[in-house]
Amino acid sequence: MNKKKGIVTAAIIVIGNEILSGRTQDLNVSLIAKWLNNLGITLYEVRIIPDIEKTIVNTINKVRKKHNYVFTTGGIGPTHDDITAKSISKAFKKKYQYNKEAYALLKKYYGASRFTIGRKKMAKTPAGAQLIYNPSSGAPGFYIGNVFSLPGVPSILKSMIGGLTNKLSKGKKIFSKTIHLKTVESEISISLENVQKNNKRVEIGSYPFFKDGKIGVSLVLRSVSVAEINKCANLIKKFIIKRKISFVEERAV
Repeated sequence: MNKKKGIVTAAIIVIGNEILSGRTQDLNVSLIAKWLNNLGITLYEVRIIPDIEKTIVNTINKVRKKHNYVFTTGGIGPTHDDITAKSISKAFKKKYQYNKEAYALLKKYYGASRFTIGRKKMAKTPAGAQLIYNPSSGAPGFYIGNVFSLPGVPSILKSMIGGLTNKLSKGKKIFSKTIHLKTVESEISISLENVQKNNKRVEIGSYPFFKDGKIGVSLVLRSVSVAEINKCANLIKKFIIKRKISFVEERAV
């Protein structure tokens, strides 16, 4: 786990054969990453794994020891291949059982006549897990230890993560500034590397783009210090102006 003062880290584990096969496009990583960034929590890694119990158990146990928080997406539905809750139970060596509160919520949501075996399965969690309430479709997620299990449907996940905000320890807020340039990466790589070497507290990312028939590069500066970001931005501007490279836009977030 990251021990640096003020740094809170997280990982996302995307679970599902449909993601790995390309049949379903993942949108949840972006949603969670933006939410974490606003909380000052640094997303350090993302893993995409299949619906295989041993793989899920091993991945959960490795990742939860490295980071303050782990978020899983997918595999908590009613079908045979939804094995995330059962696998997390094994990872924590907890009994996989009906959560009384989840069972009552789902029974009320569906009604006794429509509360099928598959829907009852969605009320199962590791023993001792707490619920993550679902304002969209009734079926809750859950969390145990530092692992938070969320659904795979983006619209439902988005409606649920806000309820976790007060349950997480926040880190220092991360600020960013983006500078769009009319150039290619090879033209600025050495100068940009020199700025990065001398400014370790700022993360500088370089991302090529092609828009409206024009080639360019977006430089993204991220740090907990606005002053450090502005210092780097000014150093970048100096070599950009000297080399007569055109700015497209500068934007702070």
